[in-house]
Amino acid sequence: MPLSLATWNINSVRLRLPIVLDFLRQYGPDILCLQEIKCRNDQFPARQLAEAGYPHQAVHGQKGYHGVAILSRAPLTEIASRTFCGIEESRHVSAIVDFGRGPLTVHNFYIPAGGDEPDPEINRKFRHKLDFLAELGAWFAEPGFASGQLICGDFNIAPHENDVWSHKQLLKVVSHTPVETAALDGLLTGGHGWVDLVRRHIPHEHKLYSWWSYRNRDWQASDRGRRLDHIWSTSDIAARSSGAEIIRPARGWSDKPSDHVPVLVRFAPR
Repeated sequence: MPLSLATWNINSVRLRLPIVLDFLRQYGPDILCLQEIKCRNDQFPARQLAEAGYPHQAVHGQKGYHGVAILSRAPLTEIASRTFCGIEESRHVSAIVDFGRGPLTVHNFYIPAGGDEPDPEINRKFRHKLDFLAELGAWFAEPGFASGQLICGDFNIAPHENDVWSHKQLLKVVSHTPVETAALDGLLTGGHGWVDLVRRHIPHEHKLYSWWSYRNRDWQASDRGRRLDHIWSTSDIAARSSGAEIIRPARGWSDKPSDHVPVLVRFAPR
């Protein structure tokens, strides 16, 4: 059987639980990674998600902000989380899963957004974002990241000119500034090297977005999006990937949707 994994910044899992359950029913990913769950661990809707077929859960929550979770049909082992930049925020959770193809370590990230001003000297949020990326780079260079690894989540960076609605107009806007895109490209190609699984199957020639601002009343008509949500893997895992999809219709699934939509990657059976 093929395997699938999805990532989705849900922007409050309790508020948007109905559309999460709809997504799970429609697409049935084997693993779903959520960001910005915005609740403590004891507030996470574990029972409802278990009843939906995802009894195995790794949750790293935080009151009112951030928070990440991994949901899986198969057991999760070695669940862990990491603190970055010495700041106690829930921005990472990882677990090992095995669907009969060998162990896969899944890392779920919510990288800092960086505020509004792309100047680390005057904007501490932007400095935090750059420091977070630098720490990731040092970590990913370690031997443990050589194989059997997948990272995903809201990276809050749209790296390529076709990952944004207007490359020229967004060059000075946080999420697409040269310093951010260079840092993310450095992560992708540095260390052991990662494969961007979405762009492996949907070439850079195609415009592609996973986020549309709430400020746009008619997001579909204006289509001013950015590809902020990513799934990368080591080359051994990438070799098994068979397709990728961004679930664009999810942006309109309710009166109060997330501003992000799910990103889904499929893997062929061995």
